Amino acid sequence: MKGMKMLLKGKKILITGVANDMSMAWAIAKRAAEQGAEIAMPYGSERVEKRVRPLGESIGAKFIQQCNVQDDAQLDSLFNAIEKEWGHLDGMLHAIAFSNKDELTGRYADTTRENFKNTMDISAYSLVDLTRRSAKLMKKGGSVITLTYFGGEKSIPNYNVMGVAKSALDSSVRYLAADLGVDGVRVNAISAGPIITLASSGVGGFKSILKLNEKMTPLRRNMTLDDVSGAAVYLFSDLASGVTGEIHHVDCGYSSTGMLPNELKDVLLKGLDQE
Repeated sequence: MKGMKMLLKGKKILITGVANDMSMAWAIAKRAAEQGAEIAMPYGSERVEKRVRPLGESIGAKFIQQCNVQDDAQLDSLFNAIEKEWGHLDGMLHAIAFSNKDELTGRYADTTRENFKNTMDISAYSLVDLTRRSAKLMKKGGSVITLTYFGGEKSIPNYNVMGVAKSALDSSVRYLAADLGVDGVRVNAISAGPIITLASSGVGGFKSILKLNEKMTPLRRNMTLDDVSGAAVYLFSDLASGVTGEIHHVDCGYSSTGMLPNELKDVLLKGLDQE
């Protein structure tokens, strides 16, 4: 709105995990830029560069370079460049997760050792590594945000090893917050409800989850990219100066419910009575 103070004016924020124009990371990057932030926006692989580079350029993003979180040399290159040109960071978004989609169906008990290790490395350890590196540049404090999901708190069909990785991610938020709070660095997670993205499309039966979720949430709708980006702007801003170690649910209230709404419960019970 005209005359409204930009909440992130002058802040320098590193955004990781942008894959395309439908990703939550991109929605957050764009919203943060609209709120006055300068954005650093690396991409994870050569495969996504052609999609990410034009997006970054459209908001004047810096450091649009490859940074695979499993490659220490690329991580060193990115953070050295940021330190040399910017000198500091005010915020960092971790929006990185990966697992073999063939193992996101069936039973968690059948997870392979190789996929377990790779999933945990990319989806959970990368937060630790990126936060450690970012915190060194947050000389006057800062805000770290990661993206998680309710599947790390409760079992979700076909989420499997990714749910276990999200549990590790959630716990890492609390331990990192404890480690870095003395330096004025806040660490929080946004637990977003289901939404169609490139990442979520790899989860088996996701469209069914989306339809059911809409019926079950107190707000009777699924969350939007605007919902998530708005929450991120808040957590990056000074308005959240006393918030750290939190798993902030942006899921239209789904995580607060303990039973199906009456209209769905009646349908289910009617079906059971007919068996």
